Amino acid sequence: MRRWLSYSLLTAVLTVLAGPVAADGLLEKARALFRPIPPKPPELPGNPATIAKIELGKMLFFEPRLSAEHNIACATCHQIGLGGADGRPVAIGHNWQKTSRNTPTILNTVFNTAQSWDGRAKDLAEQSGRPITSAIAMGNTREGVEATLRAIPGYRDFFAWAFPGEAEPVTFENVEKALAVFQATLITPDSPFDRYLLGDETALSAEEKEGLALFIDKGCATCHQGVNLGGDRYAPFGVVQKPGAEFLPPDDKGRLMVTRTPDDAYRFKVPSLRNVALTAPYFHSGSSWDLEQAVAVMGSAQLGITLSTEETKKIAAFLVSLTGRQPSIVLPVLPPSAPTTPRPRS
Repeated sequence: MRRWLSYSLLTAVLTVLAGPVAADGLLEKARALFRPIPPKPPELPGNPATIAKIELGKMLFFEPRLSAEHNIACATCHQIGLGGADGRPVAIGHNWQKTSRNTPTILNTVFNTAQSWDGRAKDLAEQSGRPITSAIAMGNTREGVEATLRAIPGYRDFFAWAFPGEAEPVTFENVEKALAVFQATLITPDSPFDRYLLGDETALSAEEKEGLALFIDKGCATCHQGVNLGGDRYAPFGVVQKPGAEFLPPDDKGRLMVTRTPDDAYRFKVPSLRNVALTAPYFHSGSSWDLEQAVAVMGSAQLGITLSTEETKKIAAFLVSLTGRQPSIVLPVLPPSAPTTPRPRS
C-alpha cells in the first residue's frame, strides 16, 4: 500500500510541475518524454545480427515443429497481420489449453527492457524460448526441440550457416538467439506520432494533438514514455482504485509470482502503447475490447480521475496515431522432415 501511495503521489507531483501543455509548446514537451522509433533496430547485447541468423530466426518463428504436437509456432499467437498479437483474450496453447494472460505484441519488443507481463524473462532471447518449453503454450522440452531440429537435414545446414565454427550449432540456446535476432527486426517506425516528433507538426490532426496534450497533462506519460511508450518498468494495476475483477483477476498476482515479494502483488509490466489500436483486447487479462473503455479504466485505476467522454475520445485518437508501418514478411519455405525426424507427440 505504501508503494502504491508513493507512486500516486509521484504522478500527481509530476503532473502539477509540468503544468498544462500549451499548444505552441506541445512538440517540445513531447520530445522531452518520447522518442521516435528508429529506422533500424538496435543490436542485441552478445547476439549480433547477421543475415544468416535473421533468416534462420524467421524460419523458426514460423516453425510449428518447435511444439510438441507440431501444430503451434511462435507466429500462431504473435500474428504479424494482427499487430503482433492474436486478437484473443488469452492464447490457446498445447492440447487446447487456455493460457492465463493476454498475448502481448511481438512488435517493437526489442525496445522493451521488461519482458513478459511479470518480468520472468530476463531478455528477448529468454522470452523467445520460454513459450516453447511451457507445458501450457507449446508443450515441448529443450531436448525435444534439439532432437527434432537435428533430425531435419535442412536445419543442420541453416544452423551451421548462422553459427559458423560451432561444433554443434543446433542447440536450444541458438534457437533462442536466432528467434531474438529475427524478432528484433519487427519494428514499426514512421507512425504519424513519429513523424510529429521528427518535426512534421502536420502529421497529427487537431484532435490527436489535443489527445497528446491530455495524455501528458493527466499523467499517462508518467509510465507510458520513451520510445515504446511503455515496456520499461512495472507498475501496480490499481494504484488509486482497483478495477473490477474482470480487469484484474484476483488470483493473478502479477510480479509477486516471480519475486515472491509482497509489494509486487498485482504489479505488471507497463505495456507498450505502440500499435495499440491493432491489438485489442487490452490488459493482461484481455478483458477490454474497446480502446476508449481501456483509457477510462486506466484513468480511474491508475490516476484516480474520471475522464470525460470527450477527453477519453481525444486520448484514444492520439493512441491511434501510434500505429506505425507494419512489417512486411515473406513467409519462409521450411525444410521437410526426414523419416527419422521425431513425430508429433499426439
